Amino acid sequence: MTSVDRPVLPERTAAARLIVVIRGERADQYAPVLETLAGAGIRSVELTLSTPGTLEELPDLLERFGDQLDIGVGTVTDPEDLRTAAARGAHYIVTPITRADLLEAAAEAGIAIVPGGLTPSELHAGWAAGAAAVKVFPASVVGPGYVKDLRGPFPGIRVIPSGGVDLQAAAAWLQAGADAVSVGGPLLGDALRGGDLEALADRATQFVGVTTREAGA
Repeated sequence: MTSVDRPVLPERTAAARLIVVIRGERADQYAPVLETLAGAGIRSVELTLSTPGTLEELPDLLERFGDQLDIGVGTVTDPEDLRTAAARGAHYIVTPITRADLLEAAAEAGIAIVPGGLTPSELHAGWAAGAAAVKVFPASVVGPGYVKDLRGPFPGIRVIPSGGVDLQAAAAWLQAGADAVSVGGPLLGDALRGGDLEALADRATQFVGVTTREAGA
């Protein structure tokens, strides 16, 4: 069996084991949320292309927060968007699907990619093509025991659950052997709609507490 050239996730993301998915109405809402998250100990965020203006705001956000946060670009479904994100400095790419042209574009750009899938066939296809990890989406459909199920036939596969991962589920997935967890609404709450940023910081601190290795997760 030939080895696969596999760009790895950035060091901070791999160590933190927590990716915060940020999906808003406009990309100009990102900055105060990123500042709050970084101050609360978050080390990796995924800015979604379903938020208008994300690629345009990316260089400025990287300049401002790139020394504190790994900033990935998510909800990528078009190879050209992937190339643009990579060219503008994204630290990694996340996509909700597993598609050959996206994996090929990531390999050409030399950037880590986390493709999404649910079935063993989808997840193995992404892993075999050189993904840094595979995103189990929606994770709430299968539950933490799925990590063991996947690693039976696919030893070494790196798994990041996404979709419906709250504080309790985050701890359970990591205890089951997931490499990281991807969390959106349960952590962000209403922060992107003018919600209390102190409350956001408190929620972020709780998630950091259960995802650090010292917490036993």
